[in-house]
Amino acid sequence: MRPSVVSTGSAARFAERARARRTIARRQVFGVGGGLVGLAAAGWVLFVSPVLALDPLDVTVTGAGTVVAVDQVAAVVASRANTPLPRLDTVGLRDAILEVPGVREARVTRSWPHGIAVELVAREPVAAVPETVLAGTTGTAAGLALLDMDGVQVGRVDTAPDGLPVVDVPVGDKRTLTAVLSVLQSLPADLLGEVGQASAQTQDTVTMQLRGGARVEWGSAQQAPLKIAVLQALRKAPSSAGAHVYDVSAPTLPVTK
Repeated sequence: MRPSVVSTGSAARFAERARARRTIARRQVFGVGGGLVGLAAAGWVLFVSPVLALDPLDVTVTGAGTVVAVDQVAAVVASRANTPLPRLDTVGLRDAILEVPGVREARVTRSWPHGIAVELVAREPVAAVPETVLAGTTGTAAGLALLDMDGVQVGRVDTAPDGLPVVDVPVGDKRTLTAVLSVLQSLPADLLGEVGQASAQTQDTVTMQLRGGARVEWGSAQQAPLKIAVLQALRKAPSSAGAHVYDVSAPTLPVTK
């Protein structure tokens, strides 16, 4: 059977096809135009409008530790208030937070629809060092600088805090100071808590005075895991548990006195 024909004349069929093409073209134009309008509206909502704007009250800060002032971190974030989250420069915000005293590392993530989560790694002090040592001057120390594991000053005190060792090295000798801090950093938390003082005349002669009275001759910062294991074994062994001196500078040939 033949399909039904709307118009039997050639001219009428051509005109009908032209009208159909114009109708399709208009629909395509309307469809593209509607899509562009929708994209523009979505772009305005995402990047311009306050719908997804940063609210300083919706900010969480973790990991501040004992030295980072959370209000200073919050102030840095607040300076970006009302910025739409999709347009917020999280890398630039992280760099600004790293300028806050005591911040060692930071991670910034968006918390939709209005918040920011800031995860910090704080520079926790591991030792107290006389300020004259850092300044490279002699004389009576005005106070103690609190240093983290990288030797960065994170505070100042007049007397050493409980549980924090005092470091004694030659004035201005940064290499020896770095060696002592490296040794302290390598110690497990329970052993570090027992160290009352750490001293060295060179980077290879680190000595620690424990709060219980025993002295540990550590030597250089090398072979720290082995030295820790040997020291802990000597302090537990019945024959050496009460020693006054533990020399683990040569960990394979330790000496106790």
